[in-house]
Amino acid sequence: MKIKNSLKALMNRHRDNRMVRRKGRVFIINKKNPRFKARQG
Repeated sequence: MKIKNSLKALMNRHRDNRMVRRKGRVFIINKKNPRFKARQG
């Protein structure tokens, strides 16, 4: 999982990426290609 300050650029790397808020943190999840997972640091 990548940890970045800004997720906007990572969001556009794959069309199946979804931005989700969990417990005050912002995550990018991708069911089809899990290597795109990221969390906002």
